Amino acid sequence: MLACVDVDYRPDVTVAACVLFRGWTDAKEAGHLVERGPVAEPYEPGQFYRRELPHLLRVLAGVQEPLEAIVVDGYVWLGEDKPGLGAHLYEALCRAVPVIGVAKTPYVTTGSALPIVRGQSLKPLLITAIGMETATAAEHIRRMHGSSRLPTMLKFVDRLCRES
Repeated sequence: MLACVDVDYRPDVTVAACVLFRGWTDAKEAGHLVERGPVAEPYEPGQFYRRELPHLLRVLAGVQEPLEAIVVDGYVWLGEDKPGLGAHLYEALCRAVPVIGVAKTPYVTTGSALPIVRGQSLKPLLITAIGMETATAAEHIRRMHGSSRLPTMLKFVDRLCRES
């Protein structure tokens, strides 16, 4: 099973969502989970994981099947040896599940992020990974269903967060 996860912040609640799917090219979800939790911590540059990680762990705790990989909206690495959200998630899950970061905007020191272009977009997605080679992760994201810049499952988890 594969998972895409995301978090949405509101003044009174934080919503975390997880969309499950069986194969990288799947057009439809196999299931999804939504968790509503307390207001997120304030944003701190370079410490984004502190804001999202507790909520991601809460929604992932509800997944009943073993995960092959998790895709996060953001970075695994913020630069050489500087862990981002994905690296912190990997550690919190005892290094048991590879994590792929898909970022839409460059971070100041994105380091080894691998740019890929999908669909007709000229703006690349920036791919980082832990637990698997970045080139392999980039190929998985490139192959994901959808003709636009963002894969279908990432668009779905984003919408699920915002609308739940």
